[in-house]
Amino acid sequence: MKKRLLKIALFVVAGFVLFAGVALAYVKWALPDVGPAPELTINPTVTQVAHGKYLAHHVAACVDCHSTRDFTRFTGPLVPGTEGMGGEKFSREMGFPGVFYARNLTPASLGTWTDGEIFRAITTGVSRDGSALFPVMPYKSYAQMDPSDIKDIIAYLRTLKPIPNKIPPAEPDFPMNFILNTIPAKIDAGKRPDTTDRIAYGKYITTFASCGECHTPVNEQGQPLPGMAMAGGRGFPMPTGLVRSMNITPAKSGIGTWTKAAFIARFKAYAGEQGEPPAVRDADFNSIMPWTMYADMTEQDLGAIYDYLHTVAPVENKVERFTPANKVAAN
Repeated sequence: MKKRLLKIALFVVAGFVLFAGVALAYVKWALPDVGPAPELTINPTVTQVAHGKYLAHHVAACVDCHSTRDFTRFTGPLVPGTEGMGGEKFSREMGFPGVFYARNLTPASLGTWTDGEIFRAITTGVSRDGSALFPVMPYKSYAQMDPSDIKDIIAYLRTLKPIPNKIPPAEPDFPMNFILNTIPAKIDAGKRPDTTDRIAYGKYITTFASCGECHTPVNEQGQPLPGMAMAGGRGFPMPTGLVRSMNITPAKSGIGTWTKAAFIARFKAYAGEQGEPPAVRDADFNSIMPWTMYADMTEQDLGAIYDYLHTVAPVENKVERFTPANKVAAN
């Protein structure tokens, strides 16, 4: 009887191992499955390129992560001449499950890609070779955008100065190397609302700017905490210490007491030469927020974001914005 039970147990274990192996093989080799890149050829106008530049620099801020930022100065302004060259590192020390790098978006890298392949990468997180991109690029937000806006960004990327810069491959840790393939999904594209619908348009711009990505705290697995949307407190390690995103809900501890004029002025403070960010020293407060890029968003778009944010659920969450590096190390 014991031998029979042992035999049954061995069969069960073997079956489980076989099932697990097949499942992992499927995830590793059959996913992601978002379909082929669309047949797409963009013949842009000057207006489309200009609009794509506006979105890439000042709304989606693609050029923020895909360039070199100078964090010896407040808010890490872009280093001139590095636009789109990629290489920014997202490491384990920053809380990521592995090591990931921003890709080179200039024609030196994307010159051999079709417009459809770039469109698929931006909106589904699947690269030209079919591999999954880590969602530090918020492609799930971009997937909700009007395709015409994504096409304008692609048109602009084609005009960037080609900068040869070979980017190292990503190094996802286990089990992220499997989980990563399950994240991309086929898109259900959105439609840009009329600008006169302030709330709907504000939500559209807020989604495009991926405000929720940084301003919503996450758990150890990187998942948004329930009921804390836009409530701030997500931490970002920086050379001078740990900075945390602010609460942007309409609570008193957020932006509930801010006027629209004050909200817009906060962004515009870094516009033009008068907004030149100062140098920062050891243990000085710094910010990962690309203020110098968002500063040139139009007042119409900034105002729409403000209008939308005042419709989200208020969450009282007083955030300690910054902990100097020496105190972080002590903890």
